[in-house]
Amino acid sequence: MQPLWAPWRMEYILGDKPRTCILCEKPAAGPEHHAENLILVERPRAFVMMNRFPYTNGHVMVTPRAHVSSPEDLGPEDHAALWDLVRDSVVALRRALRPEGLNVGVNLGRCAGAGIEPHMHVHLVPRWSGDTNFMPVVADVRVMPEHLRETYGKLLPEFAPLATGTGGGGD
Repeated sequence: MQPLWAPWRMEYILGDKPRTCILCEKPAAGPEHHAENLILVERPRAFVMMNRFPYTNGHVMVTPRAHVSSPEDLGPEDHAALWDLVRDSVVALRRALRPEGLNVGVNLGRCAGAGIEPHMHVHLVPRWSGDTNFMPVVADVRVMPEHLRETYGKLLPEFAPLATGTGGGGD
C-alpha cells in the first residue's frame, strides 16, 4: 500500500482560518464568479468546487449547501442530493481526466484532517499510477503537471450538464 502524503496540508489545517465559511461564501458570490472561485456546478442543495490545494489534478470537493459539520446533521433531501452529486461527479471526472482510480472521502474533525471543519464536504481525488513521489516529503513541494485553470477548463464541459441534476435527491 502506498500512502498519500500531503505535508503542506498541515500548514493549512493549523493556520489561521478566515472568519467566514468559504464553502458558503464562494457559491454566494454568484455564477459570474464561478471561474475565479473554481466552482464547476451548482445544484439547489449541493455544488462542486475544485480544491485550491489539491492532492492531484482534478481534486474536487462536493459540498452540501447546508452548513453542517457532519453527515448526520443533513436532512434526508440534502443527504440524497449530496451523494447524487458525488456519484455524478465521479462519472464527470472519469470522462474528463480518465484517472486509473479515485479516492472518495470525508474528513470529519480537525484530527481527521478536516481543513474546513464546520462545513462538511466530500473529497474526490483522481489517481494515476505513479502520482505519488518523494517531492512532497523531501522538498515540501508538490509536482502538479497542470495548472488549476487548465484543469478547470477540462472539467467544466463534463460538469456543466450536471447542473440539472440526475438523481431523486431533491435537486
